[in-house]
Amino acid sequence: MIAPRARQVQRLLLALCAAEVLGMCGSSTFAALLPGLSAAWHLTNTQAGWIGGIYYAGYLLAVPILAGLTDRFDQRRIYLLSTALAGASSLLFALAAHGFWMAMLSRGLAGVGLAGTYMPGLKALTERIEGPTPSRAVAFYTASFGVGISLSFIVSGEVGAWLGWRWAFIAAAAGASLAYAIAALALTPSRGGAPSSPASSAPTLLELRPVLRNRSVMAYAVAYAAHSFELFGLRSWAVAFLVFSAALHPAGHLLSRPALIAAALTAIGIPASIFGNEIALKFGRRRTLLLVMACSALFACTIGFTASLSGPVVIALLLCYGCFVTGDSATLTAGLVDVSDPRRRGMTMAIYSCIGFIGAFAGPLIFGLVLDRAGAAGVAGWGLAFASMGIGVAVGPLALLCAPELAAPRLQKC
Repeated sequence: MIAPRARQVQRLLLALCAAEVLGMCGSSTFAALLPGLSAAWHLTNTQAGWIGGIYYAGYLLAVPILAGLTDRFDQRRIYLLSTALAGASSLLFALAAHGFWMAMLSRGLAGVGLAGTYMPGLKALTERIEGPTPSRAVAFYTASFGVGISLSFIVSGEVGAWLGWRWAFIAAAAGASLAYAIAALALTPSRGGAPSSPASSAPTLLELRPVLRNRSVMAYAVAYAAHSFELFGLRSWAVAFLVFSAALHPAGHLLSRPALIAAALTAIGIPASIFGNEIALKFGRRRTLLLVMACSALFACTIGFTASLSGPVVIALLLCYGCFVTGDSATLTAGLVDVSDPRRRGMTMAIYSCIGFIGAFAGPLIFGLVLDRAGAAGVAGWGLAFASMGIGVAVGPLALLCAPELAAPRLQKC
């Protein structure tokens, strides 16, 4: 495989990050519009949690197959078909959703679309960069995930307020169409798998045991599940929490634009993720992850109880919390790539994502269940719902402590 010039690598990275951002325009549409849709459809908090979580359930059910296939087939084809599915699912929601079940179906299909773009896109990037994967390229790609979610909050909130919720989903479908065009131009056809590996050594599709026996890989996977439990629980319920907090304050308060605040909450996590990876490169991944995840757990156990405080305080605390929630994201993924077998990297990424998104599915659902049981009308109910996320993310440091010593990676540049 001929090494691409630095400029070509930068163009490819920029194109894949742009495609990821636009393709995820529908990722937070339901979360941004949750208060209005929940009232219109008379949803319980548990039902809202199901709709929020089924997106990630669709992802975790499809990713072992779609990401695993990238070890044998062209990532470009998988990526483009999945981007088209993501756009179609947003159109389905816009045109056919009238309640719980159709919303569940369309959001589940959207999760399948994400499964065929996020990790396969990362595989396509790493396959086209010669030698060990540059940690910073992975960090920027994974940070783009947060950009996409932030843009989704902004577009969904503003379009929904202006034209209604159906047009917000149509806008998400338009974003996916642009992502398809960018990826089709940027990705040249290429066979999946390790280019330097002889055909006889190619791993068998869905050969899981070698990956599952890698204790370092599994430590990262469990930590990623804990991280995702908290991260997607927060992103699914941030707007609803801000609406609840705003109701405790006079009209015209700073909390009156919850979708924009949620977008800022997601956006601030992008530099936090990249900065966290830089800190990890200097001081060691495991040490950094232990500190960041422990601080995040402490924040989660307290943030819900602050809903009655003044608007600026609530916003400041929430943004600070968001930095810790995402501060470990790029570090976890870069670490996973570093300890994986290059011949089985696609399957390793598939298992990592699948285990991680079990947490992503459970986070919004558990939050809604706790909120229904504890009472959504009081601050204590929201405090306990957030505390459930703190308990979940605390599993991450325990998994890393039980794993073999994880060596610090060499500093690499794109």
